[in-house]
Amino acid sequence: MNAFKALVVDQTEDGHVSKEIRELSEKDLPEGDVLIKVHYSSVNFKDGMAAMENGNIVNDYPMVPGIDLSGTVEKSNDPAFTEGQEVIVTSYELGVSHYGGYSEYAKVPSEWIVPLPEGLSLKEAMIYGTAGFTAALSVMKLQEEGVTPDKGTILVTGATGGVGSMAAAMLAKLGYNVAASTGKSSEHDYLKKLGVKEIIAREDLVPEKIRPIDKERFAGAVDPVGGETLSYILSCLQYGGAVAVSGLTAGTKVPTTVFPFILRGINLVGIDSVNCPMERRREVWNRLAADLKTEDLLSEIGSDITINELSETLEQIISGKIRGRKVVTFA
Repeated sequence: MNAFKALVVDQTEDGHVSKEIRELSEKDLPEGDVLIKVHYSSVNFKDGMAAMENGNIVNDYPMVPGIDLSGTVEKSNDPAFTEGQEVIVTSYELGVSHYGGYSEYAKVPSEWIVPLPEGLSLKEAMIYGTAGFTAALSVMKLQEEGVTPDKGTILVTGATGGVGSMAAAMLAKLGYNVAASTGKSSEHDYLKKLGVKEIIAREDLVPEKIRPIDKERFAGAVDPVGGETLSYILSCLQYGGAVAVSGLTAGTKVPTTVFPFILRGINLVGIDSVNCPMERRREVWNRLAADLKTEDLLSEIGSDITINELSETLEQIISGKIRGRKVVTFA
């Protein structure tokens, strides 16, 4: 195989983290059953953290970040995958302790690989990526908790980000009345295109005093934000409601009490996309290719970048300057 390009994050002895495009060869790749020619990757908040100092994401340097990739099988030692087959890999150790998707080629364990489901293209899979997977898993969890469209309004926080954008679009497609929280007044038209019916200012979800129990306001919520925002959501969920939490952009501390749980019977559901079992993982991707597919909105949510634009984009996602999804195109 000829040399190929990859974005490599490295750390100096004094702790400084750098990122640069390097030429690698197959021998530079880690162990794995399957060699994949990467067509697309995507940019997630976790990737931004992996490329910054004190991000506490990367286990060993040097590292190729990118927790998502889609592409075609180049070589396989596992008979379950054949040359030319279209596949998806997200999460596990990808881009954290195992070279990830920001490379023209990747080598991974076969047990991490999901065959691309019918009804989804390789590019669409990366517009979704881990963010879309997390959004879909959140929506599915709410459904399983009995939060149906007739129960009332569903809140989506961080609604201009990757998880929030796609959760809002999926819920709207399923017939839910969606309220979206954002701190960006310039993005209201964008949210309305996703099917959002009500827009709530970010600060309205963090009142000066958060009561243990507040007025019932939402039937459920998808929350990739956490922190005090989650505390308020818990206080104002309707009886029997549920919130699917997947992020911590507002912090890790959630000051709350047992009252919402024991007086209103609400459920706080944790969403983990990293170690999600393969059977469930395939179920989620199949839903993304079917009833959760927001085909008419994928072009609105996703925009392309090249590997040369990746370094700047990773900095932008950490500073909250990214709307929707950025897809790294190698094809």
